[in-house]
Amino acid sequence: MIPQARQTVSFRTVLQVREFRWVWLAGLQSLLGDQLARVALSVLVFDRTHSGALTATVYALTFLPALLGTPLGVLADRLPRRSLLVGGDLTRAALLAAMALPGMPLGALICLLVAVVLVGCPWKAAESALVADMLAGEGYALGTSLRLATGQGAQLIGFAVGGVAVAAIGARSALAVNALTFALSALVLRIALSYRPAVQGREVAASERDDWRAGFRVVLHDPRLRLMVGYAWLAGAFVAPEGLAAPYAQELGGGAQAVGLLLAAAPTGALIGALLFVRLVPVGTRMRVTPLLAVGCGLPLIACAAHPGLTVSLVLWGLSGLGMTYQVQVMTEFVTAAPVRLRGQAIAFASSGLLAAQGVGLILAGLVAKLSSTTIAVATAGLFGSACALALAVSSARRRGPVEPDTRTVGDVAEAGIGRR
Repeated sequence: MIPQARQTVSFRTVLQVREFRWVWLAGLQSLLGDQLARVALSVLVFDRTHSGALTATVYALTFLPALLGTPLGVLADRLPRRSLLVGGDLTRAALLAAMALPGMPLGALICLLVAVVLVGCPWKAAESALVADMLAGEGYALGTSLRLATGQGAQLIGFAVGGVAVAAIGARSALAVNALTFALSALVLRIALSYRPAVQGREVAASERDDWRAGFRVVLHDPRLRLMVGYAWLAGAFVAPEGLAAPYAQELGGGAQAVGLLLAAAPTGALIGALLFVRLVPVGTRMRVTPLLAVGCGLPLIACAAHPGLTVSLVLWGLSGLGMTYQVQVMTEFVTAAPVRLRGQAIAFASSGLLAAQGVGLILAGLVAKLSSTTIAVATAGLFGSACALALAVSSARRRGPVEPDTRTVGDVAEAGIGRR
């Protein structure tokens, strides 16, 4: 064991855990491919249908089907996680390659897209649970922060170059590139990860092994897990402005450049916040500031009702993204509180609901914009999100109890043989 006095955990310390480093890199390049594919799908559907509504619906389908994939989360605990990750990446590579075939009917394209999202449900649960095995204590918080920050960076790059790349190589070629990123991820994970047997079968009762609802129940019956899920799902309101960037820019009299700047504002704020949160906020204070950040996340969006100019709007959207830093603590608390034997299923329920909430948020924001205006729709999303966050904060204040901390260090985990081979 590394002596406690020497346990200064940093991003560098986390990246020295070999398995985590490769999981992070594999996921990052796949995420870049996903951003490219989202742009490609939007272009492909709009070129075929010339329907903005149908294009937005297909974009929402990159989120919504995740809710149907919740039962698949049981696989994250029932199967060896390395096998699930590799198999999931290969399956998604094949599905995306099929989507890239010339002459693929639109209906088949949508079905393949839904399948891609469904496969991602147990994959994400297994990956998150595996990272919790690799990292511990403050190391897990730093790893979560790093993954969130670089994910936002990948989103920024995707927004910046996605349109140009799709215009240069074509929508189908962009889908093929995304398929290659998943194939590469499968190869990296197969080589870099050590084999670990499935969690279930060793620690879980037969009744839980046979019931996919066990993860659902463990979240709903635990007040702490319910609270963390509630905070996480608020992202459905806070990311809604992304789907309204184009009409919002148009209302302000801006063009394509304004759209790109608006789309980049919130991820930039989230990237900065995620990097600073775990470095500047003491461990014992993070959960206390989480409700403040969650409530504050929507307040800048409410100000958009005043129809501010582009510069002020960029600042407001960036501040909202900065508030999204609370997700780092929410993720850390949730994984720490979830029972190890059902961790994969609990994560699947939470992450599937998060994706579905974002899809619903995008659709509802579009409806509000159609009935009123885009600036009002953005403000409404912010008001709803902040009101829900305030309700959660009041509820949690009545029965506050600390989550049992993960007292292992990154050195302890490495010495146990996890994340080292």
